[in-house]
Amino acid sequence: MTRNRPIPTIKPDDAAFIRSLLIHEDDQVLAFNKPSGLPVQTAGGRGQSLDFLLWAFAKSNGKRPKLVHRIDSGTSGVLVVARTKPAAAHLSEQFASRTTEKTYLAIVSGDVPADNAGVLSTPLKKVPSDRGGREKMIAARAGEAGAQSATTAWSILSRSGNYALIEARPETGRMHQIRAHMAILGCPILGDRIYGTGKLSADRLMLHAARLDIEHPNGSRLSLEAPLSDDFLAKASGLGLRT
Repeated sequence: MTRNRPIPTIKPDDAAFIRSLLIHEDDQVLAFNKPSGLPVQTAGGRGQSLDFLLWAFAKSNGKRPKLVHRIDSGTSGVLVVARTKPAAAHLSEQFASRTTEKTYLAIVSGDVPADNAGVLSTPLKKVPSDRGGREKMIAARAGEAGAQSATTAWSILSRSGNYALIEARPETGRMHQIRAHMAILGCPILGDRIYGTGKLSADRLMLHAARLDIEHPNGSRLSLEAPLSDDFLAKASGLGLRT
């Protein structure tokens, strides 16, 4: 006979914390404004991660919300999870089929493009990283072994010297896609320890998942927005960038 595993105990402060991040809640979907530095998952599935903190929403039978996508630990912003298996299947399929619309904001520096908008379609491939991560993405040739197609539309919202606030709209969902593409463009994201100059430029990765448009399991369109954090706003303001 299979025993039900006990539901992990979530401290009241942790339960209050995860609930404070909610930007949407209904009987099928939850969405959060994840802060930079909070991992979506950790090794072994335990510890201070958003996934573990979802136990705060567990039912008495031990069922809890399920992840349907991920964003990097250093990235802040919209993260959506499903409260039921049918909802998880519905949402996951949209990420797999690339029918979601994702919009990110990033503060970049370096050789900022003269154009105000463009589309970068450089394929990417994974290689070992020697700068604070197990793997990273580099530019690849189409058809090269390990190459993955990757497309990011971008537009510059504000400029100040060699800094810019960029809106990025990834059409594919490759690991580190926006981070790698911004570095390939010549203007890596501030605070990026793998593709940029890391903490020499910012205390955190200045990348924010600002909006996510997705079809709700009930068939309606769900538009989720996560406001920028105070540290992101302060960094942009200090560089003379309008948000």
